[in-house]
Amino acid sequence: MAFEYAVALTGGIASGKSTVCNLLKLYGLRIVDADAIARDLIDKEAAAIAEMFGERYVKEGKVDRKALGRLIFGDEGARRELERFLHPKIREEIVRRSEEQDRLKGPYIVDIPLFFETGAYPIEDVVVVYAPREIQKRRLIEREGLSEEEAEARLNTQIDIEEKRKRATWVIDNSGNLKDLQRETERIFNEITKSR
Repeated sequence: MAFEYAVALTGGIASGKSTVCNLLKLYGLRIVDADAIARDLIDKEAAAIAEMFGERYVKEGKVDRKALGRLIFGDEGARRELERFLHPKIREEIVRRSEEQDRLKGPYIVDIPLFFETGAYPIEDVVVVYAPREIQKRRLIEREGLSEEEAEARLNTQIDIEEKRKRATWVIDNSGNLKDLQRETERIFNEITKSR
């Protein structure tokens, strides 16, 4: 059965999920990364994406992620179409990898940015990487070079971070600096390994 030993990891956009995943990997937890699976899939499905949205979203056989990002965060219909196409394929691969991980026994992380939004994974224990919305917005603007409106549009595509925080089994607070984040992550790592 898939997800027997799984712990979901989620958060908001620009909350620091990737950094937390890298830290948990250093502590020895195995990771199934939905974003990495999605990136691989998007490149494999470049022809289908060109067919759906137009050739301008594919350059030299690879999807132009920045251009596609601008489209799907600015057009809800396009976003839903892409999700309808990609999510079942992503889920299938996550289930396959989870079954592999369950055979090894012991806890592992399934990093799913849209865990609450999709409701597609029967995982009981959830770690939420938390940063207040204003910090998320600032990081998004700095990291992606977005305008305030573009950053808001991206944040609005997800369930609010405060709501995610309420639904969490464990919360990793990433509103401070990297040292604070390391301490928080280590604390949660210890709790996860104790609980399994």
